[in-house]
Amino acid sequence: MAVELPVIQGKTGSPGFILGRLEEWSREKSLWPVMFGLACCAIEMMAAAASRFDVARFGSELMRPSPRQADLMIVSGRVSQKMAPVLKEIYDQMPEPKWVIAMGDCASCAGIFNNYAVVQGVDKIVPVDVYVPGCPPRPEALIDGIIKLQQRIREQASYADGERRSKVLTPTQE
Repeated sequence: MAVELPVIQGKTGSPGFILGRLEEWSREKSLWPVMFGLACCAIEMMAAAASRFDVARFGSELMRPSPRQADLMIVSGRVSQKMAPVLKEIYDQMPEPKWVIAMGDCASCAGIFNNYAVVQGVDKIVPVDVYVPGCPPRPEALIDGIIKLQQRIREQASYADGERRSKVLTPTQE
């Protein structure tokens, strides 16, 4: 004998809905970044994980050495032409859903390195979700970028993957 569940505002109240919301919440609150520090911005990324700034409060303390265990790539520093295929390969090895933060001016637009050897923005290689400005950006700016990404994940949890990258956020730097 089948029991009909009551429908409230288009929701059936079935366990699938509740488990789906729990999955979205856990995905938002536990971003595990892959370590990809290339220059001076990497020092600031490491400082953000230290006790003074403590990015662990936001669920991102687990810096993963393997891309297969990470869902967030923080590209911190300039990307040379020789490093670009490596960056793309690491990004491709990450499981879906995956997000990218471009940390610093060099990762965002190559900064002061306007020459043939440096990629003029990491968004030419991988899709970027959040840009963190600064040279080098402070650890507070990176934490602000992580918070902006968490807000974006919360707002767009029900969208398809293709629609997810339609809006790029830039955190404010104080």
